[in-house]
Amino acid sequence: MRPTQCAVSGLHLRKRLWLTNECGMAATIGLSRDLPRSAGGSARPVLLAKWLFGMAGLVFAMVVVGGITRLTESGLSITDWAPVTGAIPPLSEAQWQAEFAKYRTTGEYMTVTGPAGMTLADYKFIFFWEWAHRFLGRVIGLAFALPLAWFWVKSYIPTGYKWRLLALLALGGLQGAFGWFMVRSGLGGEMTDVSHFWLSIHLLTALFTLAGLIWTALDLLQLNRRPAAKPARLTRLTVAVGIVLFGQLLLGAWVAGLNAGHASYSWPLMQGQFVPEYDGTRGFLWAASHDPFLLHFLHRWWAVAALVALVIFARAVRPIQRQASIALHSALGVQILLGIATVISEVSLWLAVAHQAVGALLVASVAWTAHLLGRRAR
Repeated sequence: MRPTQCAVSGLHLRKRLWLTNECGMAATIGLSRDLPRSAGGSARPVLLAKWLFGMAGLVFAMVVVGGITRLTESGLSITDWAPVTGAIPPLSEAQWQAEFAKYRTTGEYMTVTGPAGMTLADYKFIFFWEWAHRFLGRVIGLAFALPLAWFWVKSYIPTGYKWRLLALLALGGLQGAFGWFMVRSGLGGEMTDVSHFWLSIHLLTALFTLAGLIWTALDLLQLNRRPAAKPARLTRLTVAVGIVLFGQLLLGAWVAGLNAGHASYSWPLMQGQFVPEYDGTRGFLWAASHDPFLLHFLHRWWAVAALVALVIFARAVRPIQRQASIALHSALGVQILLGIATVISEVSLWLAVAHQAVGALLVASVAWTAHLLGRRAR
């Protein structure tokens, strides 16, 4: 037989076959690029990546609904935590009255909403947003835990990824716990709002989870393309940009928690001056974490540092993936414009919600960019 007849042809390209040809050579055909081998030999990285991107979409929705819950002052409308029975809202007038009675014992009602004349209909509105926020959290928990168990049993999880998926599941559980600690912080004594510290922990954990879902999904897609691919790593530039962005997100969460967006409705000056008056009697660090006027000032001008860092980040990724650079630039520009518009509009509900939503998209874009740079570093 001629050497040319040693060529392999007519094979189904999604199988691994061992062939021995007449030239006396063993030809290995490993042509299922979407089925890298795991311990069980049946890993499905593309399937897992699609699932994780879907979970990222749910977390994004959770961040948006959480923003609405905060801006409508709905967070304290449900005063207890019932993971199972709490999934069902009140269905009768008696049940609604019972829930309303619990809310009337809170400092928020006695000090703010009660004197303002809150009715049962008003209460039902804020109850809906808090219930929707918690219900979506339950949906996310089930949408992650049940498929994860199925993937585990079917041996679809590639080697080295089980611990990462368990870590993401644990983050989801912590997110729920942090949410309850946040609510509980506003129920004691004469408190009329939740702790802005717990709010920041709750929000930043959600955004960190969002980035982790996207990063892991991108690692799995890379594994599908190259079965020997290693996970992307954090570069020094990513760490530096991440620190700057973390500072801005933290300040934003504190601004939201203290209603500091109402400290000024003008731009770029506050109270007719660049640096507003604030309570510095307990030191700068206390003021920087408690005073609404200083926090508002820091959040709007730390945005300049975030702008510079993220533009550098976007330019660094441009030679690798132009679309990622465009996505990051776009999210950054829209986020800044929405921030200014939120201030000038005197914290319009939907502008403020859009500001938080685009902030989550910005985090997603940063995760994509960081992964591309970390993959090249390998």
